[in-house]
Amino acid sequence: MNAPIRHRLIHASDHDLSGHFPLLRLPLGGDTGVLELPTYFLVVSLALCISIVWLVRRTDQAGLSRNRALDLALILMVGGMLGARLFHVFFEEPHYYFENPWRVLEIWRGGFVWFGGALSGAALGLLYLRWRQGAYGVWLDLFAPICALGYALGRVACLLTGCCYGRICTLESGRSFRLPAQLFAVFWELIALAVLLHLEKRRPQWLRKSGQLFVLWLALHSVGRILMEAMRADPRGAEIFGLSQATLISLVVGAWSIFQIINQVKRTSWH
Repeated sequence: MNAPIRHRLIHASDHDLSGHFPLLRLPLGGDTGVLELPTYFLVVSLALCISIVWLVRRTDQAGLSRNRALDLALILMVGGMLGARLFHVFFEEPHYYFENPWRVLEIWRGGFVWFGGALSGAALGLLYLRWRQGAYGVWLDLFAPICALGYALGRVACLLTGCCYGRICTLESGRSFRLPAQLFAVFWELIALAVLLHLEKRRPQWLRKSGQLFVLWLALHSVGRILMEAMRADPRGAEIFGLSQATLISLVVGAWSIFQIINQVKRTSWH
């Protein structure tokens, strides 16, 4: 999701892209100077705080354990951050980090991959639920709208810092513009969030099976991610069959989730 600063600066000079608001500068007064805060991490931190508050509220409404919900949130945050970082290091920029392994620890320079964090966080979260003998589907449905909101806010951070930018398109008139890849992701995920909340409230027959709400989010998210990837022009590592790694993952996840939804709709229509 977040390209390393080294690449952001290189492509900023090539494509006139420096981020709309990459740093928040706070004057400290006197001769102390200015405190610079990366807006990416600031927005992501706020997104996590909002998500946790909403998680607690949804947990109470569902009559589930707050402690287990917060344990899951911590596992997802820590495991997600590690996975997002390692996926970037090993699959997007291995040569850059192998030259100097200490760069792996320079997380303030950016370099995180959404799907890496999602896969690692989900794997650790499911292992935790298995250990605690928790119901997978119930917790997945609980987190589905929160995932949508968190992702949308994360793309706001991308927009501010200037990463994950879109391709430049030139019209017949000669005028050029950059495709708003980050904004597209924000609006798509907010629409997905609205759909999830609406259907969660209505609970149609095919959605009453535990875990189906999360499967629906996977389908909506995957379609949006495929469309966004088609717009992007930033470096995302080696391509496979001419497609980005995120596109391939989205195709697999999207196809599986859509198949599950269709199968569930057929089952409920037969009864």
